[in-house]
Amino acid sequence: MAGKRSSSSRRSTPKYSRSARVSTTLQEIIADELVRIDDERLTFVTVTGIDVDPELNRAIVFFDSLAGEEGDEDILTAFADHRVRLQSSIARQIRAKKTPILDFRPDMVIRSAARIDDILKSDRARLDREANGEANGGPAAVDSTDVDSPDAGSTEA
Repeated sequence: MAGKRSSSSRRSTPKYSRSARVSTTLQEIIADELVRIDDERLTFVTVTGIDVDPELNRAIVFFDSLAGEEGDEDILTAFADHRVRLQSSIARQIRAKKTPILDFRPDMVIRSAARIDDILKSDRARLDREANGEANGGPAAVDSTDVDSPDAGSTEA
């Protein structure tokens, strides 16, 4: 029975892929480092996600900020200025043979979702205005018993 292994000697398999675990770790490291960096351009920047390729050569860092699309150019310049610092911080803290090269991009998914949300809110407000107009006797609620018409109120026989 030397060929059988007990279940306690098996190494447990991780629930997530290696690139997903590295992605989570990179996001934590970069977020911590952004707090330490004293650069006004990066004050209201949030790292929303990181995609790491399976070979761990590149990592796309997605970000969003309160400045919106108008601030993207300044933020990308700031990230380029601090790329070496972020790379060295990752190299010190991550336990891997190599550190992925960081590529920074604005998170268009969040912005698209915000646009959709704005459209839905404006549509909801329009529908509410129309419903209130009908309920309050607005233009949509005009009926044939208008007081100004000569036959108004002459329902008596």
